[in-house]
Amino acid sequence: MTDATAPRQAGPRGRPRRSGTRRVRRRSLEGDRTVRYCLGPGLLRAVRGATVNVERHVPELNALNVYPVPDGDTGVNMIATMRAALAEVETIPRGRASLSELAAAIAFGSLMGARGNSGVILSQVFRGMAESIAGKRRADARDLAEALMAGTRSAYSAVARPVEGTILTVAREAAHAAAEAADRGEPLGTVLAIATDAARRAVARTPEQLDVLRDAGVVDAGGQGLYRALEGALATIAIAGAQRPEPGGAEPADERGPELSFPEAPDGAWGYETVFLVRGRQPLELETIRRRLEEIGGSVLVAGDQSMIKVHVHNDRPDEVIAFGLSLGSLSQVSIQDLDEQTREVRDARQARDSGKAHETRTAAEPAPLAVVAIAAGEGLAEVFASFGIAEVLRTPRTGNPSTGEILEALRRIEAPAVIILPNDANVVLAAEQAALACPDKEVVVVPTRSAPEGFAALLAMDRAVGARANLGPMLAAARDVQTLLVGMAERTSRFAGRTARRGQFVVLHADEGLIEAADDPVSAIAEALARLGPGFELLTLYLGEGATAEEAQEIARAVAERRPGTEVEILPGGQPHYRYLVSAE
Repeated sequence: MTDATAPRQAGPRGRPRRSGTRRVRRRSLEGDRTVRYCLGPGLLRAVRGATVNVERHVPELNALNVYPVPDGDTGVNMIATMRAALAEVETIPRGRASLSELAAAIAFGSLMGARGNSGVILSQVFRGMAESIAGKRRADARDLAEALMAGTRSAYSAVARPVEGTILTVAREAAHAAAEAADRGEPLGTVLAIATDAARRAVARTPEQLDVLRDAGVVDAGGQGLYRALEGALATIAIAGAQRPEPGGAEPADERGPELSFPEAPDGAWGYETVFLVRGRQPLELETIRRRLEEIGGSVLVAGDQSMIKVHVHNDRPDEVIAFGLSLGSLSQVSIQDLDEQTREVRDARQARDSGKAHETRTAAEPAPLAVVAIAAGEGLAEVFASFGIAEVLRTPRTGNPSTGEILEALRRIEAPAVIILPNDANVVLAAEQAALACPDKEVVVVPTRSAPEGFAALLAMDRAVGARANLGPMLAAARDVQTLLVGMAERTSRFAGRTARRGQFVVLHADEGLIEAADDPVSAIAEALARLGPGFELLTLYLGEGATAEEAQEIARAVAERRPGTEVEILPGGQPHYRYLVSAE
């Protein structure tokens, strides 16, 4: 950022006299609101300041975990994303990059380094901001406001079903506040300060918007991370090279800036998902294309370069999307899925599989070599995935999640033209989807598995003789047939849907229902939780994680045998961190 401090007073020999240490420190923490514009070096300082501040608050962000188990990793994911952005910037020679070039590097680096849903959404904020200031040498207050608005639109577009009370809401509120301040003629420093304060207030309101946050007594971790990033950027506005606002300041604008409106997603009526590749007849303008698609649909994702892009959009008229694509160039790998029929398709696929007629439900297609990338959160789980003979198994770091770039590298190592990604964690799905979009030369499909057992079940339903997309329905149906439980120790006392879990108790989390049981020992916790599962399962598998022992697992198996005669119990090493047991019932 470019500082706009007052002229320094002359000292006894005519040299400028510097401010005292105390005043400089106070201004460096609060920011100088008279700053008018930002050049490349100022942007770099701002992002560095944001990164330092997020890093300082990593423990705070990790602790804002909805459930009281020690798997909170929002802070780890967000700081890894921001460090990747800075690492990309460091590849540019010092003093050689313009504002827009630095912004583009930040956007690309953050996307490749994005970890977890919060990291991916943050990278999309950076992407939208970079596209908004593309080609600019410097940015003023209006440019900042428009960039925040573009970043918010980009973040919303990356999520199929946006939920209020999350980082998305915080980004939107900050953008609204920035636009209103810019309309009043406020300088850039003031606009950033107002946006930062709006983010802080939006975070405080998140428990009012999400019951699960209110019950847990926490605010949204991703939203808090975005606020900390803005706070850190604001703190950097107190360096040198200033221009002051002209006397009297700018006149308030007569018209309000464009409003951001993101209606809540309906419970149904998702329309169609249309995906295709476009090879342009002329250089493709990604932002222009994205804006047009946002006019006719939602959940818009556009990735690629000026010669070829991959498009993803949801709307009720896929013919309009295809027609627009054809106006740009030649199309390939066209896929149209009726999202409203997804539930029925999953049910049909399950019935067909059970009757041995699954092949009859699949769309006829030319057989294509098919590969799989699976994410595994433990060495034992990784070995099970490897036993299926799949192409790549990515080990999840003990803290955090695999990045978009790491998943993309795995895709590029595979020679097969069709690839299925099994995230095996709800917090990895967005990164997997971004990696798929960034790999336009392959047919890449993400089957949104939420746990390793769901991934195993999906692999058993996979048919390598057909393409990746033809496998989506049957594999997802098989994954959802498995009931999965996570068993860990509560780090704090919490209350969820009328159920209290005390610090030190063992809690059981269900993939769909959240916290369903709490007890003083893992044997009782698992035994009671099984009584709450749907009927009909015959096989129970215990994957041993950190803190689990074979003796304790055998005790659990005996308790299951007493309560559910005829249920087979299998005990396998999982190696997953944070959770003592991963339990699958099928």
